[in-house]
Amino acid sequence: MDDIRGTAIGTAPVPLSVLDLVTVGVGRTASDALGTSVDISRLAESRGFHRHWVAEHHSMPGVASSSPAVILAHLAAHTQRIRLGSGGVMLPNHAPLVIAEQFGTLEALAPGRVDLGLGRAPGTDGATAAALRRTERLNEGADDFPQQLAELTRFLDDDFPDGHPYARIHAVPGPVQGPSARPPIWLLGSSGFSARLAGVLGLPFAFAHHFSAQNTVPALDLYRESFRPSALLDAPYALIGVSALASDDEKEARRQVLTGALSMVRLRTGRPGLIPTPEEAAAYEFSPMEREFVDSWLVNVIHGTPEAVRTGLDDLQKRTGADELMITTNAHGADARLRSYELIADAYDLPRGVVHS
Repeated sequence: MDDIRGTAIGTAPVPLSVLDLVTVGVGRTASDALGTSVDISRLAESRGFHRHWVAEHHSMPGVASSSPAVILAHLAAHTQRIRLGSGGVMLPNHAPLVIAEQFGTLEALAPGRVDLGLGRAPGTDGATAAALRRTERLNEGADDFPQQLAELTRFLDDDFPDGHPYARIHAVPGPVQGPSARPPIWLLGSSGFSARLAGVLGLPFAFAHHFSAQNTVPALDLYRESFRPSALLDAPYALIGVSALASDDEKEARRQVLTGALSMVRLRTGRPGLIPTPEEAAAYEFSPMEREFVDSWLVNVIHGTPEAVRTGLDDLQKRTGADELMITTNAHGADARLRSYELIADAYDLPRGVVHS
């Protein structure tokens, strides 16, 4: 259970973690974005953030996180203590055996530091999902999610019963090679389905507050009401993803978050691209409908001075009762993102050069 529950440090009310979309800005490359992810992971580790998760997305030029397992292996080679995980792997896109093998390999590379967060959405548009799954029956994967999850768990534990068609199949690396802890499974969601399933199975739950804020409290309530103790957890444990950006200057914070807002406008209108520069976002002429979307989007992006961001995060944690806050900071450049995490750490008096037990 110690590898599930984080420990709050400094003056933070709950553990703080990082959700990384490996964003690519205009004028930058995927190599630049992946290098920034390493820098963020090192910073997060040194300042006592509990986890660094990356998310699976496809066919989005501005998001270079299509292969979470590959990125996590790279981050593991550049860190020593911080927990690393997927937030998440979209299970319907993959065969459960493949995920068991990938995350068994990650566990072998970074023993005791790996989280396997799973989602049931495609992480992309319908055509790309069909290309990933080699089928046009896209609802099939989502509807079969509980069965896929059960199969994945069996592969991770190497405990298919005798007579099962997969009883002689082993996910390697894994328990077949000797006693081995496996990565804890988390369920991710933006509605009630995964909240209820996580509760019934006694799994930790991560809710995507950063893009489904209206559903956060109902989903967390459903998770807690549905929870049944398991070998993994004896009580519910829920984190929420929250979009936040701190800057030394309030106007600069607004300038930076507008780049992410414009990027979302383009994504929602079928025009995905690289993250625009602050100058491009400031000069963009939003239509009335786009302006309405931006205003509603930014309501749920906590931004401003470090003190304002801390107040916003604290209020959100109190309102939701979240056991952990996982902060995603979307901006055009690496400097703004790194500076934001540094300022948030300072706002909570997180120590430098943290050594985790």
